[in-house]
Amino acid sequence: MNTTATIILSIILVVILFLFFYVRKKINPSQIQQVFSCTLVLMLDIVLFLLLQLLCSGPLNINPIYFDYFVYIGTVFLPISILFTALVFSNTKIKFRKWHILLFIIPILTLLILWTNDAHHLFYKVYSINLSETVTGPWANVHMVYSYLLLAIALIIFMRFSIKNSGFFSRQSILFLLGTLAPLIVNILGTYGILPMTIYLTPISFGIAVILFAFAIFKFQFLNVAPIALQRIVDQISDSYIIINDNYNITDFNKTFLDVFNLKASAIRNVNLFDLIKKVSSFGLDEAKLKKVLSNAKGSSKTLSYQIHLTGIEKHFNVEISSIVSNGEHLGTIILFKDITQHIIDMQTIENSQNLLMERERLASLGQLIGGIAHNLKTPIMSISGAAEGLRDLANEYDSSIEDPSVNFEDHHQIAKEMLDWIEKIKTHTAYMSDVITTVKGQAVVLSEEDANTFTIDELIKKVSILMKHELKNALVELKTDINVPLEFSLQGNVNSLVQVINNIISNAIQAYAGKPNMEIYLSVSEVNNQIHIDIEDFAGGLPDSVKDKLFKEMITTKGKNGTGLGLFMSYSTIRAHFDGDITFETEKGKGTVFTIIIPIK
Repeated sequence: MNTTATIILSIILVVILFLFFYVRKKINPSQIQQVFSCTLVLMLDIVLFLLLQLLCSGPLNINPIYFDYFVYIGTVFLPISILFTALVFSNTKIKFRKWHILLFIIPILTLLILWTNDAHHLFYKVYSINLSETVTGPWANVHMVYSYLLLAIALIIFMRFSIKNSGFFSRQSILFLLGTLAPLIVNILGTYGILPMTIYLTPISFGIAVILFAFAIFKFQFLNVAPIALQRIVDQISDSYIIINDNYNITDFNKTFLDVFNLKASAIRNVNLFDLIKKVSSFGLDEAKLKKVLSNAKGSSKTLSYQIHLTGIEKHFNVEISSIVSNGEHLGTIILFKDITQHIIDMQTIENSQNLLMERERLASLGQLIGGIAHNLKTPIMSISGAAEGLRDLANEYDSSIEDPSVNFEDHHQIAKEMLDWIEKIKTHTAYMSDVITTVKGQAVVLSEEDANTFTIDELIKKVSILMKHELKNALVELKTDINVPLEFSLQGNVNSLVQVINNIISNAIQAYAGKPNMEIYLSVSEVNNQIHIDIEDFAGGLPDSVKDKLFKEMITTKGKNGTGLGLFMSYSTIRAHFDGDITFETEKGKGTVFTIIIPIK
């Protein structure tokens, strides 16, 4: 038995040493690694001095209990170390409090009582390496109850954590639980004589725990645990995420992150994030900006975010960075990559569509403008042409009368007067044509966003009348004006933009009449509460309910395929942006609608 125990303990000793140096070689080890290192040191103490007891007590004739004095240094503190391991395991990081010192009182007293056992025999009355021959004192029972209590609490913490996070034990948790249960069960069976055993069976049971811990470390990344069910859930999330610790090392991630960036788990776990960014071209992240946001997020309870475009994989992401804090302790930082590539594409498509609609609306306005120009200029041009013919006739008449003795001075004056009358008519028509050209020129530069200027109410009404004259006449609709402010009243802004808005509303009113002849539209201007109100009222039956709630908020039309809904949408935007004003409306079903353009007086 001693030979078998020696071999097993030697193997366990080698495993413990290997694990210890493996864990300690980590740069800036995490708290779970530090606590686990303490557990390894305590088990190393137990196994080492038990081996020395086996190998040296007989040949050197040394009382075996003296080796037990050193074995118990590890034995009394090991349950505390396992308890702290459970606490850190379930909370990722804990802050050591002053009350934690109380946990060490009974273990320290146990060592003092054991080392002075020859004087009082409170721990051992009879000592033997065979537990069946050992007679313990009252304090040994205190030590055992306290140790079992700590191990039981650790076991409960593991179970609660596993059930809470995964509904059943994760592989890492199962291994850890088995490792915790092995020495607990063995010691209970041996202490109460259910299982005949020597003192070497306890460290062997802890050795089994070490092997289970080792398997968890190397097979399932125990020091970076994640419950299986929880991992399955996060792997199905469409957004990518990684979790980094205080040293920017990647401690966790989901499958989506690996798929998006074409990475392998083994290539990024425990790798420094910024080292990974330098190696992987598909990232293309701005390191300086990311470090700044990470630094700000660490001291903040808010989620910080910004957008990036990764040209390496041609994707757009909204990056959200949040601190992971538990009980006031900063456990790490989660970086969430929300893929907004499709959203960006959709927004670009909408923008392109809006630009196309706006261009169509501009072309429609241009067509309407050209039609108005043609009509407004056709009449004066024909009148000027007729006047020219009249002047030609008078000139010929005057020329033939020069040598006619029957033509007197009064006849010459009459011819001259008629010629002057024709000239006045030509001047009137050319002045009207000049007004049309000036108005049309002003409307043409609306698209170039000309600077704001000062204009009068008279100028505004004239421009509207000139441009709408053709459309009103063709539709057999009369525009009646009611100006309740002085015509010389001045407003600040782009008059041509305002003309375009008013004309658009008048055109809508004309179309609402659907060809009914002899209809009227009222255009009135008044001052209300230091604001100019421009009312355009029609009597076309009012707006349908489906339109009222959406008007001005989106591009909506009542004209079916013949309308885009862009006119009023743009009109509202124009008044808001260029005049700091507003457009409201009142409509009554079966009667009509009044649109009110409100412009603050500056």
